[in-house]
Amino acid sequence: MACCLFYTSLQSCSGGENNNPNPPDPLPQQLTDTELMDLVQRNTFKYFWDFAHPVSGLALERSNLEAYGGEASNIVTTGGSGFGVMAIVVGVERNYITRDQAIERLLKITNFLLNADRFHGAFPHWYYGNTGKVRPFFATDDGGDIVETSFMIQGLLTARQYFNKDTAEENSLRAKINQLWNAVEWDWYTNNKEVLTWHWSPNFGWAINHEIRGYNETLITYVLAASSTSHTINKTAYHNGWATGNDFTNGTVYYQKWKLPLGPSYGGPLFFAHYSYLGLDPRNLVDKYANYWEQNVNHTLINREYCVKNPKQFVGYGAGSWGLTASDNHNGYSAHSPTNDLGVISPTAALSSFPYTPEYSMQALRNFYYNFNGKLWGKYGFYDAFNQTENWYATNYLAIDQGPIIIMIENHRTGLLWNLFMSSPEVQAGLKKLEFTSPHFN
Repeated sequence: MACCLFYTSLQSCSGGENNNPNPPDPLPQQLTDTELMDLVQRNTFKYFWDFAHPVSGLALERSNLEAYGGEASNIVTTGGSGFGVMAIVVGVERNYITRDQAIERLLKITNFLLNADRFHGAFPHWYYGNTGKVRPFFATDDGGDIVETSFMIQGLLTARQYFNKDTAEENSLRAKINQLWNAVEWDWYTNNKEVLTWHWSPNFGWAINHEIRGYNETLITYVLAASSTSHTINKTAYHNGWATGNDFTNGTVYYQKWKLPLGPSYGGPLFFAHYSYLGLDPRNLVDKYANYWEQNVNHTLINREYCVKNPKQFVGYGAGSWGLTASDNHNGYSAHSPTNDLGVISPTAALSSFPYTPEYSMQALRNFYYNFNGKLWGKYGFYDAFNQTENWYATNYLAIDQGPIIIMIENHRTGLLWNLFMSSPEVQAGLKKLEFTSPHFN
């Protein structure tokens, strides 16, 4: 079972809501491509800025606050908040907020994390935002989650590289980020094996026993574990652990056009091409297993082509309405993909793929924005998903789906987050250790 499917099959979500708590503003008309990207980035940013938890500054897991037995207003997400940290960097660069406002928020976040529950330095999947105590993701997942931790650290290192001025506030922020980064015991999460293990619990130990093997969304976890200067892992964990998954090697040519080096059949959900690559720059990133630009571009093209061909004949699929990935749906939540196609299009899939398929992603953006009578658009950008066959349209947002939109549009436009993260000396050393090559250090 792929790692993402492990999570998404367990997540308790309420995706079928149709009452809209976030009514959209009237849609501006006749926008240029640049104006549309500006609008999407600005509105999506608001999820992480305006809607952040007031005590922790972290991102709420989702916007439909009646979820999780009414606890959703106090459940903050580690991985989604890591994406939110990167969104804050974009917010400064795009003048949505000032540099001082960003530093104030990031100091709130890092102070919260320094005082919150950690498990051999790793963060849990969820926190209670008002206390910093772990909120179990499921019964035995009440401890460290090394994958969610890697998504947070990816964001924090990006921020560390951006806020590089010699001022008291920025020096303090960088010191706090380094303290959090250096405390993560990546080596502990090998459980004395040549593979990383996803979870550890102070109450249940290694009971979940979910080893992290590829190919999926967790490449960044191995890169950061190898990059750590305090608790690093051996490169053998990458080659003998990550690279030995049942779905690691693919090699199939799909639609007589696109060869997919790695991953499950048809590539899996599109977030495989997003989460690890918000900071990790796939452009000419190569190791002995793949060229990761080829991997992500072809994965995206295969996913889109599947939607265009629409073998299950769902309503609405086509050249301007494509993108299968994990999201809410009419029955709850699922990791949608060509091999798990439920008729659900998730805007984050196409929009977070802007670096890989800019023309096709813009075609989807224009369709989503102009041709649905405002059903897909709200004050925090595009809603999570829709299913025209079922006449179902989400009216809520998820942090892990909103974050990649603003980040990957920015990477398409300027490469900002890629350049920042890849400038980290530890990351460059870690990639070299794992025998990658990249224009950032070769």
